[in-house]
Amino acid sequence: MITVADVTKGFGGRVLFENVNVSFSPGNNYGLTGPNGSGKSTFMKLLIGVEDTDQGTVRCPERTAWLRQDHTAFDDHRVMDTVIMGNKRLWSAMAKKEEIYAKGDDISDEDGELLGDLECVVAEEDGYMAEADAAILLEGLGVGAEVHYSDMKQVQGGMKLRILLAQALFGGPEALLLDEPTNHLDLDSIRWLEDFLVDYEGTLVVISHDRRFLNAVCNQIADIDYNAIITYAGNYDDMVRAKAQIRGRLEKESSEKHAKIKQLQEFISKFGAGTRASQTKSRAKQISKLRPDEIKRSNIIRPYIRFTCGEEPSGRDVLEISNLSKSYGNHQIFHGLHSQVRRGDKVAIIGRNGVGKTTVMDCLAEKLEASEGTVRWGHNVRLGYLPQNHEGQIAAGSTVYEWLFSHRPEKGEQEVRAVLGRMLFSGHDGKKPTGTLSGGEQMRLLMCRLILMEYNVLLLDEPTNHLDLESISALRDAIEAYDGTVFFVTHDRDLASVASRVLAYANDDELIDYDGKIDDYLEWYDRHAKKSA
Repeated sequence: MITVADVTKGFGGRVLFENVNVSFSPGNNYGLTGPNGSGKSTFMKLLIGVEDTDQGTVRCPERTAWLRQDHTAFDDHRVMDTVIMGNKRLWSAMAKKEEIYAKGDDISDEDGELLGDLECVVAEEDGYMAEADAAILLEGLGVGAEVHYSDMKQVQGGMKLRILLAQALFGGPEALLLDEPTNHLDLDSIRWLEDFLVDYEGTLVVISHDRRFLNAVCNQIADIDYNAIITYAGNYDDMVRAKAQIRGRLEKESSEKHAKIKQLQEFISKFGAGTRASQTKSRAKQISKLRPDEIKRSNIIRPYIRFTCGEEPSGRDVLEISNLSKSYGNHQIFHGLHSQVRRGDKVAIIGRNGVGKTTVMDCLAEKLEASEGTVRWGHNVRLGYLPQNHEGQIAAGSTVYEWLFSHRPEKGEQEVRAVLGRMLFSGHDGKKPTGTLSGGEQMRLLMCRLILMEYNVLLLDEPTNHLDLESISALRDAIEAYDGTVFFVTHDRDLASVASRVLAYANDDELIDYDGKIDDYLEWYDRHAKKSA
């Protein structure tokens, strides 16, 4: 059981939580949700204990594991050892055993007795199966056997996160705290993690911007809103419906009270000075009892994203790819890709991290020269490209409004400000210096440019980076409603579900062009390609 009692926490002069009381019980998987800036990661740090409350208490089970964010903390250890360290009691016993055995012939009688005690601890913690259990976790999360006994400092950043996630999962913790565990995971690893967490018997609290992941894993949602945490039964979609129903009921009750008060006030105004004094006094008492409760304003604001093609749609045949290949020296990224894309196609590009999805995008955008083959764009195609790396995309030295206006001044001030407003840059936000924007603000501003420019073909590389669940949902709706053609790289299956076809890395350099929906592709992949991979 995790209990939070009377907790208040402020950050940067702003109160995030005030007198919060909430508990998380064993056997339940809780999704911690709320818009960017609402305090999800801060609350998770309070649970972990790396952040102190301003007042109130947080109590967690002794065996509470969490996904560590310090990727260099274990650089002096092997991958396998790093995972096993997730069980502190076991690792301490194993380390002490090694220390004693290192004495050789100098082991004392006292050491011998201690070794017996340590062996009992190792047995109680299933230590003789520790490496096998750790290997299962690593393999499931996409960490191959070839690196299991490598030093952590030899492992790249995205792979380190997978290893640290395996560490958190190892050893059967009583409580598990995970902040964005699906970052840097491919679809296979996400699906494996879902199955693992569904079977997990402790208390899980997880933050994720992956809607399908939350729906698959969680049976409770702890939603941060109104400076409080409200728990809803069910998954994320259940919470959204319940929240809307509660809000709608409160607004209806408030509206009915206001209407009744207005009616009573009209009666008092009409007869207050006449012969119906007793009746007007009665109505006045009714007004005092009716007082509508103030409905707090939600901090959830959803952007309005709509991509249009303007007055110049592309031709019917948008793209022809013939025998496309890309290599760096002897390392082949992909080879022999053939595809024909027509106007209106929505193409999701999927595969594990580092396999080369961005390279595919750069070749399609002709920002990178292919090693072989051709990319032929069709008649009247106008490409809009959103790269994964935003560096250099938004120059410093101007304001948000000035930067956007400079891309299409003929649209005029009113239209530019309207686009900014729909993307949550309202009022004074348009005066923000471009050099001070957060990652989420940069992403929203780049989308403003895509909206304003009215491209008829969009290339979007990891467009959900830095976006909260509401913004990702708005982006999904925008891609689905778009009349043009879209290529997008994503690990988010809810976003990928709008694709009409899938361009997928089945193996390290083999791209499969699957004409169909993502769920159909995954089913086909499980039956065919995965078995032969």
